[in-house]
Amino acid sequence: MLEVRSLGIDGVLEIVPKRHGDARGFFMETYNAERFSQAGIDLTFVQDNHSYSAAPGVLRGLHYQLAPRAQDKLLRVIRGSVLDVAVDIRRASKTFGKWVALEVSAEKGNQILVPKGFAHGFVTLVPDTEVLYKVTDTYSPEHDRSIRFDDPAIGIEWPSLAGGFQLSDKDLKAPMLAAAEVFA
Repeated sequence: MLEVRSLGIDGVLEIVPKRHGDARGFFMETYNAERFSQAGIDLTFVQDNHSYSAAPGVLRGLHYQLAPRAQDKLLRVIRGSVLDVAVDIRRASKTFGKWVALEVSAEKGNQILVPKGFAHGFVTLVPDTEVLYKVTDTYSPEHDRSIRFDDPAIGIEWPSLAGGFQLSDKDLKAPMLAAAEVFA
């Protein structure tokens, strides 16, 4: 009842729950601890987050929390569409500084699992986009960190959008990966 696909960097997964549809609409089980565990994903989520973005081009990220408050994230879109990005920030990893991206949308019903040790961000592709995500630890301002979304050393290929990007002051002031505090 659950399709799981690696996105090419260890631990970053696309998860597609089965939709059951008829003339009334559809039903899908977006999270079931037992089914996830059977698929090799054994996480305990402790907080749910919900973001709304009015316009295309709202870019949130690249965010993460340091240990011991690092978070795994399970993200899905309930309205609209995003390009979701995960960047490996584990210095000892052979894929350090590498990134993967996935379009996550309400229409597709897919999800992305971003594990601890990755910076995470997304940009909205259409107006009125709503994103829900589960995390394995609560927000901790002392451990909260960001990396600049357009760091040339990472080289994320963000989409070209007519109105450009809208970012928070925090994200505009984020350091480049070389200057960021990351995972060992």
